Amino acid sequence: MTKSATKATRTGPAARGAAGEALRLDNQLCFALYAASGLVTRAYRPLLEPLGLTYPQYLVMMALWERAPRTVKEIGQALDLDSGTLTPLLKRLETAGFVTRRRDSEDERRVQIELTGRGDALRERAAEVPAALACQLHLPLDEIVGLRATLHDLARKLR
Repeated sequence: MTKSATKATRTGPAARGAAGEALRLDNQLCFALYAASGLVTRAYRPLLEPLGLTYPQYLVMMALWERAPRTVKEIGQALDLDSGTLTPLLKRLETAGFVTRRRDSEDERRVQIELTGRGDALRERAAEVPAALACQLHLPLDEIVGLRATLHDLARKLR
């Protein structure tokens, strides 16, 4: 079969049947989640910039605002991030003066992460971010709550 005949077969009417529909990007849950995640992360950028945080750093800070100190492992579990991803984030947060990292005196393998006064004070300014994002999304609060619950349920099932 020639290259042009092979290409025609792949893109012809038969390929557009059930298999073609099943493989359309618009029909994929994975693509919808990927696209929405990227857009939501991008929407956070101008809200976090005045705080001196990137989106992943914001997630780490929220985990610490919930409970601190925490070990790197505990933060990783809370955020579904491995230590290889988390360590550079924590180093940048430490350089910015938001957290301190120190070895656990009982187990040197564990690294404790604590908020500094500056990191704790940032919580007040960051408290405005969720409402500002909700305004950008132009969604009623009940829809946001429902969407979040659906996504948490999906993540729980996939784990």
